[in-house]
Amino acid sequence: MSPNTLNHPVLVGTDGSAAAIDAVRWAACDAARRGAPLHIVYSIDVPTDFGPSLAFTRIDYDDYRRAGAMITDKARESAAEAAAPIADLDIDTFVVAAAPIPVLRDRSADARLLVVGTHGYGAAGRALLGSVSTSLARHALCPVAVIPAATADTPQKAHGPVVVGVDGSAGGAHALDVAFEQASRRDAPLLAVLTWSGFSHYIPRIDMRQEAEALLAETIAGYQEKYPDVQVSRLIAQAHPAKYLLETAELAQLIVVGSHGHGGFPGMALGSVGQAVLHGAHCPVIVARPPN
Repeated sequence: MSPNTLNHPVLVGTDGSAAAIDAVRWAACDAARRGAPLHIVYSIDVPTDFGPSLAFTRIDYDDYRRAGAMITDKARESAAEAAAPIADLDIDTFVVAAAPIPVLRDRSADARLLVVGTHGYGAAGRALLGSVSTSLARHALCPVAVIPAATADTPQKAHGPVVVGVDGSAGGAHALDVAFEQASRRDAPLLAVLTWSGFSHYIPRIDMRQEAEALLAETIAGYQEKYPDVQVSRLIAQAHPAKYLLETAELAQLIVVGSHGHGGFPGMALGSVGQAVLHGAHCPVIVARPPN
């Protein structure tokens, strides 16, 4: 078995758009920090049900492949340029004749991280998730990073924290795994956030806070031993989890959330707010799906 056999890639999809190039650059930096290869995938997504008006139209896949090759060549150049200040990067590109969602989902089974872009920003200044990023954030077989447009790694973001939501669940544990590793590789501080809602519970607020403080301290203790280089801060509040995560992440370089599941702490079901965080964040968000 060769040394690279178990060196699973960082996987990124591209369609040639500016938002996709931002995702490629972010993925390249992440792969370089890990010493992992980067796989860039372009999907040739053409209609399979032509209908009467297109019944006799012949699709020239060679033209699609040539266009895909040009797009992936440009993406390779952008990736190499972005990663150069960090480390040399092993880059492979793939032009695949299939729809993007199943292609990227299937390839995510062998990836350590899947990276996708958004469709830019709407009138309210919020990132617009497309069908590809939304579907893969829910169904990929590895952690998924969703990169808003114009948020590739820059010096301006270099000192921002990694923000992670904590809820005491298995999904929250996967989020902590990812968040501590990212903070360590980025030489960034980590901000662990735990919130609770008191609307359906008849426990005194002071008792809830004490329980929250104990859970948060217990949950991150092992990680602090494993990553002694990571400076950790903690925030606890009675608040809506998605709203509070977004508020505390205004200056963050990355947010990490769990993928699903109710938390071990009352009122904090981290997976249930993941979509709200994805749609509201101005910085990259990783949905920490469990390993296969």
